Amino acid sequence: MELRKIIHNVYMIDGKIIATKSRYGTHYGERKIGDFREWIPSRSKLSALFMKGYVIDIKPNWKVLYLGAASGTTVSHLADIVDNGIIYAIEYSAKPFSRFLDLARERRNIIPILQDASKPWRYSGIVEKVDFIYQDIAQKNQIEIFEDNARFFLKENGEGLIMVKARSIDSTADPKEVFDGVLKRLGKSFDLIAHGSLEPYHKDHIFVHVKASL
Repeated sequence: MELRKIIHNVYMIDGKIIATKSRYGTHYGERKIGDFREWIPSRSKLSALFMKGYVIDIKPNWKVLYLGAASGTTVSHLADIVDNGIIYAIEYSAKPFSRFLDLARERRNIIPILQDASKPWRYSGIVEKVDFIYQDIAQKNQIEIFEDNARFFLKENGEGLIMVKARSIDSTADPKEVFDGVLKRLGKSFDLIAHGSLEPYHKDHIFVHVKASL
């Protein structure tokens, strides 16, 4: 088995499989390969990002706010990375949240919060200032949600990553026009680091990597 380290606890195996080093078992049907859990890019947009060659150097001691945790597919791998940090994971839907709780019971670095991410003041008594905000929410107001949470919780010089789904913002508009509008708006609130397509793994999606403006 040929291993190439990407960042802390994230590896490329045999030049074709992204995986996180983990002392835990599987969570969503992924393969366990020795000490590694396969990180399937078609199931996780963050994995797709790494597979496409864009790397965010997520530190093992970072405090992370995760918006849109669902049942915990991506959170499970992010928890492998920030093994000395903490993830505050927000999810609004009760059904996936119940599955997510199984993961949170297993991992001490995950704090599950059943709340509406569009109302960050409701969990401001739980979540502290964080180094990194990750958002994957398929809602029309997803940009506003990201901005509001950053105002509440993102540290100075903190970073954020939002996965933008064009069809959720406007199902009738050309995705490029939607993305152009998103980038223009985010550029007013943050320093834009990078952005790009998530295809072929996720259609009509882009990632936008930002840093808090001083």
